[in-house]
Amino acid sequence: MAEQFRAFIDPDFVITDDETLRPYECDGLAMYREMPMLVVLPETVEQVQRVMRICHEHGVPVVARGAGTGLCAGAMPHKEGVVLSLAKFNRILNIDPVGRTARLQPGVRNLAISEEAAQYGLYYGPDPSSQIACTIGGNVAENSGGVHCLKYGLTVHNILSVEMITAEGDRVTVGSDGLDSCGMDLLALLTGSEGLLGVVTEVKVKLLPKPEVAQVIMAGFDSIEKAGDAVGGVISHGIIPGGLEMMDGHAIIAADDFCGAGYPRDAKALLLCEVDGTKEEVHEHIAEAEALFRKLGATSIRTSQSEEERALLWKGRKSAFPAVGRISPDYYCMDGTIPRRHLARVLLEMEKMSEEFGLRVANVFHAGDGNLHPLILFDANQPGELEATEALGGKILELCVEAGGSITGEHGVGREKLNQMCTQFAADEITLFHAVKSAFDERRLLNPGKNIPTLARCAEFGAMHVHHGELPHPELPRF
Repeated sequence: MAEQFRAFIDPDFVITDDETLRPYECDGLAMYREMPMLVVLPETVEQVQRVMRICHEHGVPVVARGAGTGLCAGAMPHKEGVVLSLAKFNRILNIDPVGRTARLQPGVRNLAISEEAAQYGLYYGPDPSSQIACTIGGNVAENSGGVHCLKYGLTVHNILSVEMITAEGDRVTVGSDGLDSCGMDLLALLTGSEGLLGVVTEVKVKLLPKPEVAQVIMAGFDSIEKAGDAVGGVISHGIIPGGLEMMDGHAIIAADDFCGAGYPRDAKALLLCEVDGTKEEVHEHIAEAEALFRKLGATSIRTSQSEEERALLWKGRKSAFPAVGRISPDYYCMDGTIPRRHLARVLLEMEKMSEEFGLRVANVFHAGDGNLHPLILFDANQPGELEATEALGGKILELCVEAGGSITGEHGVGREKLNQMCTQFAADEITLFHAVKSAFDERRLLNPGKNIPTLARCAEFGAMHVHHGELPHPELPRF
């Protein structure tokens, strides 16, 4: 098969030797690894189509890959499959400042979109913490969010159309330049589908005008519970922040050591609340939010007075994940969502779980939309700690479901959360997911073994781990 690919792709970019394959064995979640059969890096859409047709003809699995920054093992290779890297699809094809749109190849970095659009006073809304490296194709695959998704939405709310290659190698466009399209909303279905339904080769995104003014309030609290209650308090007051982020004591110190943002190091929890808009609107909402935070128990309040100060406060938050690496040999980043009203209760329950498992948990998350990112700190060199960490992570996700939330907010399911899919969804729902997968990819060659568990897996997981020996779905056979 490699020789077939070398007939139309530069042979240097058809990779088969173990040493060069090694960087592709995992994504950002290095706990799951597997070496692929080979890797190809095409340069044109026509080459992608030929790759897909050859793989479909031979029944070979295909895993599309962007920058590899994902955190759910969604881009982990298949040992008998091809990794289709879109790294060379890195051009901004067009920016329309009048229509406020940008046409992009999937390998364009998230941050590069805003950097290019800045000359027109525009930017791209979703801003994951990994935006300096993650790509728009990967953002579509995982429906990524970011610190400003509370006000400006996730990827699905900020794209107009997607060009993709089907499992059979056909080229199709889903969506349009209009605010709505006729027929079923396939664009929403594709966004967040984790490479199971097609290979994205072009994305058209919406651009937003830069706000006239933006300021950040940094509020410190002496308890996680008070900070959690303050999140709901701000929004119920009628203020919709551009971003509303929370960090606990472990994350505060690590991030402050990392970038010197001037965070209150004695605080048990910290909120970053950004308000943007016109000068008058921001001035009014900042004053209201400051007063509200004081009323709800804030022990310290600081509001940015310049763009440089605002950027520094956000730098600490966006650097929190790597910064936590300074206080622990390893950490496991979880991703679940809960209703905002349950923030305080869930965070306190997580604190109890942390003590029960004997593992520290640093919390850094999008508080405004209830998207939690607990970082479980551990040492993989200590026998049993990795297994305990995975078990604690599973318990946290099950807690999110119990609270009325979801097992993922933006990282995706991938290989990592297959078992927890069985906790969240019933057998009929999982059967429906499989039906959708089959409609797009009947031979199940696109990113197999990810996102959707088999019913047999759910029966086994439910019996062993969730329902204390009782099958969650009695109608399912035991395997």
